[in-house]
Amino acid sequence: MVKGGVGPRLAIALAFGSSGAVMVLELVSLRLVAPYIGLTLETNTAVIGVALAAIATGAALGGRFADAVPPVRTLGPLMIFAGALVMLVLPVVRWTGEALRGGGTDLVFLVLAIALFVPASLLAAVTPMVTKLRLESLAETGTVVGRLSAYATVGGIAGTVLTGFVFVAKTPISTIVLTLGGLLVVAGGALTVVLRGRQAAVKPVALALIGATLTIVAPRPCEVETAYHCARVVADPNREGGRTLYLDQLRHSYVDLDDPTHLEFEYIKNFAAAIDGSWPATKSLDVLHVGGGGLTMPRYLTATRPGTHNKVYEIDSAVVELDKKEMGVRTGPDLEVVVRDGRLGVRDEATDSRDLVIMDAFSGLSVPWHLTTRELIADVRRVLRPDGVYLINVIDFGEAAFLKAEIATVAAELPQVAVVARKDELAGQSGGNFVLVASDRPIELAAIAAKVEPAMQVQQDLTGFVGNAPVLTDDYAPVDQLLTPYVS
Repeated sequence: MVKGGVGPRLAIALAFGSSGAVMVLELVSLRLVAPYIGLTLETNTAVIGVALAAIATGAALGGRFADAVPPVRTLGPLMIFAGALVMLVLPVVRWTGEALRGGGTDLVFLVLAIALFVPASLLAAVTPMVTKLRLESLAETGTVVGRLSAYATVGGIAGTVLTGFVFVAKTPISTIVLTLGGLLVVAGGALTVVLRGRQAAVKPVALALIGATLTIVAPRPCEVETAYHCARVVADPNREGGRTLYLDQLRHSYVDLDDPTHLEFEYIKNFAAAIDGSWPATKSLDVLHVGGGGLTMPRYLTATRPGTHNKVYEIDSAVVELDKKEMGVRTGPDLEVVVRDGRLGVRDEATDSRDLVIMDAFSGLSVPWHLTTRELIADVRRVLRPDGVYLINVIDFGEAAFLKAEIATVAAELPQVAVVARKDELAGQSGGNFVLVASDRPIELAAIAAKVEPAMQVQQDLTGFVGNAPVLTDDYAPVDQLLTPYVS
């Protein structure tokens, strides 16, 4: 039986679809904002909080509005407007982000919050409106409300799972936004025509077309939208073979296609100094890299230490493909690249199988916390040979709370720990990249110090610097909170 012009199957479809759309929009919004403000635990929490607030607001106002105005008049146009606003999220966030690139992250997030809140609230109002249309007597209230609430929840689950496992992995963000907004507009237009007639759908559809146009012409901050990053490769105008890999806003890697021994970034030079100071130049090494990026260090080691075998764990398959396409990467006997989470990869490595482990893994602007803990470092120690060395790239600023915690964590498993960084960085006057050198054997401080650049310092007496910093564990690793005051 059709009640209020909406049959049971249509009511279920509307509750299911609108709730699923909210979750798709929430997850896509996280991807949209990442290139501009990073993707930390607190960023995730804030976006989820905005989405939940929108759902609560939409449910409350939708129910109240349904009692004041017949839903047959408002339901269709509401979905059209929601679809139009969904399509406006992408251009609004990207134009704001590009205008404020390098700063103004709070404003970028505020714009995202508003752009997400409004359409999510409209979509959350659909279920109470549909419920109103399906109710005829108090005797069936429980059944109708329960059924539609259940299908709305299932729709949210479906939207979450499909976005996380399928949509983001297969489709650019702009396409997801356009498709989602377009489907909502089509559904809302059809519903408006059925419930109110064709004329009532004209103005909302016109707004939707404007939103679609703006989405298409909005700036694209990346060459490739991967499952984890906004990635692009930029040629160096001052060096013919120079290529820089950007992941989100950060210069992640630099390689010279013609000269693999050319190292551009200071921390990479410090990696090289630590390696060349720890072993004779003629020794080939078995090296495990956690985090691939542009594969700068594997290239360097292959060129300077013939016979070296490099194994790389890189979680983002699209970055690996970009490396092969634009950065000259060729896998073979000296270079094995495995698309896998580094924590799981280290776990499966054989005991005493590596001379060197290099940890240089970042998720855009944030640090994967599970690659910082004592449990991970204990596994690294197992994989290293007795004279092996563990190198870590740590980025920190200000009071360096995360750096201090990571030093304390490494020292809890490996007795010998030193830091390579600029003198002003170690003095707490500035921040940047710190290279930790850790081992069971004594660290070759003099040899490493002789190979670093004059502005650099190698320091091993770190007790006073670390103070009472916590040891990070799988049970307690507030990495984002230690970094949050400084990531912007």
